[in-house]
Parts: sequence; C-alpha cells; structure tokens
Amino acid sequence: MKIVQELKDRGIAPAGNDAVLPYAVEPLDVRGRAVFLGPSLDRMLDRHDYPVSVSRLLAEAVTLVTLLGTSLKFDGRFTLQTQTDGPVSMLVVDFETPDGLRACAKFDADAVAAAEREGRSDAPSLLGKGHLAMTVDQGANMQLYQGIVELNGIGLEEVAHRYFLQSEQIPTVVRLAVAEILDRQEGSAPKHRWRAGGVLAQFLPEAPERMRVPDLHPGDAPDGADIHEVDEDDAWVEARTLVETLKDEELTDPELTVEQILFRLFHERGVRIFTPQAVEDRCRCSRERVEGMLRSFTEEEIRDMTKEENRIEVTCEFCSSQYDFDAGNILADVN
Repeated sequence: MKIVQELKDRGIAPAGNDAVLPYAVEPLDVRGRAVFLGPSLDRMLDRHDYPVSVSRLLAEAVTLVTLLGTSLKFDGRFTLQTQTDGPVSMLVVDFETPDGLRACAKFDADAVAAAEREGRSDAPSLLGKGHLAMTVDQGANMQLYQGIVELNGIGLEEVAHRYFLQSEQIPTVVRLAVAEILDRQEGSAPKHRWRAGGVLAQFLPEAPERMRVPDLHPGDAPDGADIHEVDEDDAWVEARTLVETLKDEELTDPELTVEQILFRLFHERGVRIFTPQAVEDRCRCSRERVEGMLRSFTEEEIRDMTKEENRIEVTCEFCSSQYDFDAGNILADVN
C-alpha cells in the first residue's frame, strides 16, 4: 500500500477502476499505459448475457482497445474487428475519444457450447483462423488508417505485438487478463462481476537504431532461408521481461491498484505516473441516427424490414437499445 499512501499524501487520488494510467520508466526509455476495468465492463457484458467464454474473450478485446484507443491525440475513433471461421466469428470493439467504449460479438452458440465442454475456450480456439483489423478514424476529410493481423492460432496479446511490429515498428509488450468474480455474502445470492487488467509498455529511445527487434517467425520458410537476427537493446529486454512476469491473478486482483502493479514492476528503476484518463461504457446510437440509417435504404429493403402493423423495429447490437418506427413515415421520405 506504500505507493497508494504516497499518492494520498501528495493529494493525488488513485486511478481506480475504468481509468487508464499513463506512465513512464525513463531510465529504460519506456512509456506505456495500465488499466483495471470493472463497472463499465459489467454493464457492457451483462446486457448481452453472452456465454462465459465469449464474455471473457470480448472483455480481453475491450481491455486491449482501451489501452490502444486512449493513446489517440485527436478526436476520432479506434476500432478492433475480427472476422474468422471460429466459434466466435466476429468481435467489434469501438473506442471514441475521449472516453467512450462499446463492444459486441457474433458467435455460433452450439459451437461455443461444444468448445466449452471440450476445454477449448481459450482465445485462439474461439477465434479460429481469419484476420483482425485495427482501424484509426481521424474524422471527416481525413484518411483512414488500418492495420491487419492474420489470426492463425494466436491470442490477443500476440496480435498486439504483431500489430505494432508490422504497422508502427515500435517494440511493444502487452499483458491482458480477465476474471469472473463472485462475491459471496451470507444470507444472499453470490454477486457476479467482471474484472480485467492490462499493461502496455513501449520502447521509445531517442536513438531509433536502438529500437531493433527480431522479425516475426518465418513460419514455413524453407530450410536454409536467411533469418534476420538482431540483438535487442538491454533496456528493452529488461522492461519486456518485467512486464511478462505479470500473472493473471495480479491483473485481476480487486485488492490491487494499477499504481501498485506499476510499482511492483518498475520500482527499482523508478516509475513516473501521469493523470489518469477515465473511460466508460457509452454507445453512439440514437433514434435520430437509426432513423437516418433507415432512410438510406431502398424502398424494397425497407418493405423487407417492415413487420406487423407496418412497424420497423431496430435493436442496437452494441447496447441492446430498441427503436420502433412507422414504416409509412420512412417510406414517405424515401419516395
């Protein structure tokens, strides 16, 4: 509790849950972010009532997007989306600056249930093969930036490592963990909640040549093929190794704070923390936006959507909000 007390003595409140804490370890030329997610994650997942393994996978993706999206220095959006052949065919997590998160998943319920029974509910098994896209949208009149990572039996931590190696050429390490917690109180039913934690560290020395890292594994390269090998900078090796020592139990322990996690990792080198950035579960849907979307369809498409009593019902896949419209009013404007 030492670091928490020191913060209180300085008049600084701990970041708490649902707030990203930027930090720097200057002797190692490392900068990064750390986060614990709690109530916002509960709201996102509980409204969907997904199977446990799907909720866990989506929570991991939300944690990753939180770490990456809060680094944006402009008004815009950061989106992670998967398209795969696994039991969970699609994940979508969307971060809108400065603090809005929303997420949803599509999955085959029978395939997920079978995977859970067979003990194949880890991220690589649920995702299967396909690709993951990370898109940065800087707003109107600005070009989209998109990085794509092949999914072929890897988890989301490895996805992040490959994304930064391919797209940014920044040495990066990420640790993610998710836990389902049951709080037992005498005389009442156990209370369920989710907790997720993540730490991201990046090596950003002044001299670019120090940022060299080994290439991705060549896979099925023929025997005798040249493999580019480099010696990683000692400072980066130390920082990466420290982050990799984090256990899932530490990243999901409700008794720990992000400040304590960072102190455990880097206290020997000295870690400097900055102002936390809060995030929250917030969808962008509204009646006006949904109505505008409907008016973009053709007359035939609108008639196909129309149900009994000439109504059109739309449910937001992210927040489960339901909207009801008179099809005649929509068609009148289309015509």
